[in-house]
Amino acid sequence: MSSSKFSVLSSHTKRSRILLRWIKFNAVGGVGIAVQLAALAAFRSLLKLDYLLATGLAVELAVIHNFLWHERFTWADRPSERLAHSLARLAKFNTSNGLVSLVGNLVIMRVLAGQLHMNYILANLVAVTTCSIVNFLLSDRFVFDDDAGRFVDKRV
Repeated sequence: MSSSKFSVLSSHTKRSRILLRWIKFNAVGGVGIAVQLAALAAFRSLLKLDYLLATGLAVELAVIHNFLWHERFTWADRPSERLAHSLARLAKFNTSNGLVSLVGNLVIMRVLAGQLHMNYILANLVAVTTCSIVNFLLSDRFVFDDDAGRFVDKRV
């Protein structure tokens, strides 16, 4: 087989892996959306928190939920070698995906729910959907990057 055929096969395999990972990412994210919406509804309806505070708390709860599932499911082929590596990933995930999700959600909620008076649940769905592509790219290339941040014990 020529090298160009290997290149085409390799490219196809890579696209297939990315597509499968995107599907897994969205499956986890779908459950994360349910976690976020349930938490938002509980914080607003039961605890009577301000919609922005409730949104921030709900986003953080969903971020932690998503990290745990992404590490063990979406990027299971890139396992943490030690607890310290997993904690470093959590910090990276929280500062990247968490920041995008939190700032994105708060800004979009402020505009849609606060200024345009859209229902807060519908506005939150728009916010979550808007942030997902950026979060996938950050996760794949920064948080769960195969080569970045490996904690390798060099002792024999």
